Amino acid sequence: MVHTFLIQPGQWMVEGSWIDRNQLPITVKGKTLVAWNQMEWFSMVTKLIFPDSDRDDIILQYRGRLDTNERQYTFVLQHSELGNIEGEGLIGPESIVQRYWVLGDESQRRSGFETLRQINSNRYYYSSGIMAGHHLNLVSVMETVLERKP
Repeated sequence: MVHTFLIQPGQWMVEGSWIDRNQLPITVKGKTLVAWNQMEWFSMVTKLIFPDSDRDDIILQYRGRLDTNERQYTFVLQHSELGNIEGEGLIGPESIVQRYWVLGDESQRRSGFETLRQINSNRYYYSSGIMAGHHLNLVSVMETVLERKP
């Protein structure tokens, strides 16, 4: 199966759970837009909302480069809560995995990971985690399903 998320432009709906450390899961919903501006450059914007919570929305704005002969990519990200981020990703046969680190965050040393496992061409299972500190304590986790909008 060929990847459709990230590799192809499109709109994806997000629905699942967000779990902060020592808290109960809350519902998260959102939308992701993927666009390709040039042959090797992509942009992606995600807005996450928490409908049954007083938690603020999260906006993520990515810009990245995928070498057409590689399965690796790099990206920069403006995260509405974490600030400026750099990261890298690897595209596997059934999943896309990326890691990132928050720039200028020496005191908290926050970083994270995201895994997208392809269920079919229109659906991915997504899991992510944000970590902090020298011992990489898990701060929050998100589990969702991404479904491509027709």
